[in-house]
Amino acid sequence: MRIETEKKLAAGLSITSNAVIIVLKLIAGIVSGSISIISEAIHSLSDFLASVLTFFAVMRSSEPADKNHPYGHGRYEDMSGFIEGGLIVFAAVFIIYEAGKKLFFGFSMEAENILGISVMAFAVVANFLVSFYLFYVAKKSGSVSLYADGEHLRTDIWSSLGVLIGLILIKLTGITILDPVIAIIVALFILHTGVKISKTTLNNLLDGSLPAEDLTEIENVIKSFEKEGVIGFKNLKSRRVGPSKEIEFTLLFPEDMTIACCHGFCDDIEEKIAEKLGACSISIHAEPDCPKCTKK
Repeated sequence: MRIETEKKLAAGLSITSNAVIIVLKLIAGIVSGSISIISEAIHSLSDFLASVLTFFAVMRSSEPADKNHPYGHGRYEDMSGFIEGGLIVFAAVFIIYEAGKKLFFGFSMEAENILGISVMAFAVVANFLVSFYLFYVAKKSGSVSLYADGEHLRTDIWSSLGVLIGLILIKLTGITILDPVIAIIVALFILHTGVKISKTTLNNLLDGSLPAEDLTEIENVIKSFEKEGVIGFKNLKSRRVGPSKEIEFTLLFPEDMTIACCHGFCDDIEEKIAEKLGACSISIHAEPDCPKCTKK
């Protein structure tokens, strides 16, 4: 299966599963009066909106470069991931607000809640399977938006699991105040994930450098060619655009080395870096290591 087709399939699967889970959670929450289940429905709604954004981003980012977008459409994935992070933060704040109202002003719910327990158990299993597939495709393709969507669903797994445990405890003990308390704890976990995703994708949108470990890999690859004739490098720049990593730097060669030889080294280094970092767009400027030659 072509990787772009697999990305679209993963995004479509996420949309479908989220739509089903939202309906089930809303029904269970309304029937039982549980704020934690209704909060989970809101969380799943943010997952659904994020999945729609992901599908849109994957469709657009897979389009080839054109006259108006000579560098491609990879930024759509970064933009999608940033909006998804914001949706997660919004969902967390809303859950904390609603649960706080229940704590201060009181509420009523059914302690005997078999429907809610069943729905939350289903949500845990369904989101685990879908997120596992999203992470698999994201790693395979380097898709930022699929990874963000997978993170989104992973928070839903833990939050659904927390609510599930709370519902079971309420059924066993009859202490209904546990419901909003668990909702707030889950929301704080969700909030942390949302901030993390927003921070990472914002760094990409602002052309932030690749992570330190990636830069170290690049430097190690270049240094491995020093015994073969490469003298050194300078002006290393990097950034991430959607699934691709853009890298540029200057390689220093002996002043008497032929252009053909320099070009061969550049090709070999590009290939090695791509093996280490995956999808890359690499631009190398070859320069003689000679003060007289490089003097401006």
